[in-house]
Amino acid sequence: MAEQKVLRTPSGDIACHLLDMDGVLVRGMTPIVRSAEYVQLLVDRSVPFMVFSNNSRFTPEVMADRLNSVGFQLDSSKIYTSALATAEFINLQKPNATCFPIGEEGLKQALQDQNLQYDDVAPDYVVVGESVDYSFQELTKSAQLVASGARFVGTNQDTSIPSESGAIPACGAVCALIEAATGVAPYFIGKPNPFMMRAALAKLGKDPSDTIMVGDRIDTDIMAGMELGLQTVLVLTGASAESSLGKYPYRPSLIVPSLYHLSVHMGFEADC
Repeated sequence: MAEQKVLRTPSGDIACHLLDMDGVLVRGMTPIVRSAEYVQLLVDRSVPFMVFSNNSRFTPEVMADRLNSVGFQLDSSKIYTSALATAEFINLQKPNATCFPIGEEGLKQALQDQNLQYDDVAPDYVVVGESVDYSFQELTKSAQLVASGARFVGTNQDTSIPSESGAIPACGAVCALIEAATGVAPYFIGKPNPFMMRAALAKLGKDPSDTIMVGDRIDTDIMAGMELGLQTVLVLTGASAESSLGKYPYRPSLIVPSLYHLSVHMGFEADC
């Protein structure tokens, strides 16, 4: 394990946490050992935090229910998804824009909550998110709309997501298909785009210098945090192994075996 240093803000406070969900809190919907205990430590000490997910399929309410069902105690206000970030981005760029979304309820509800209207004829944006049931008809329609001039946005660049039967194509893979058909590249909003973290920090009222990003992927979580000026923590319970660090020109501030091992570095020694 890395040296026993304590991560604190410049003022000496416990840092605000941005916690990736998949690979940090859970694998699929199986909780990672003692991850719920660590989240409870943050709650008990009133440490500001937000749970992050690039997955746009579910609303925050559904995600909170799913996490609570496996031992966490979270409300939906603590969850921020790429769907929410994407809807906020579009609303900032073009309030009351029209959109043709490909995805599930999490994406569609996020767009509605920002007063972005559905349009399958001449939308301002084609917006692609995750789904376990993409239809060829929707993909064809999306490619035609992009070719006709609709702006092309993806919730995240992940090319696959795990399932019980194995990896299945995700947002990045579907966007690649549309790009190949049209020659138009998408703009991705989720990690590693720092926009998602900036939006979350704005909701929390925190600055990058007061925040740590905890994730399991060097190429998204750690890169996005580093580019925004956050301290970064890599946990080894998900996608990236410590042996892969040599491939990247940047490193996390700290590497820990799992989220709960971060306790000692937050000064929670008595709880370990």
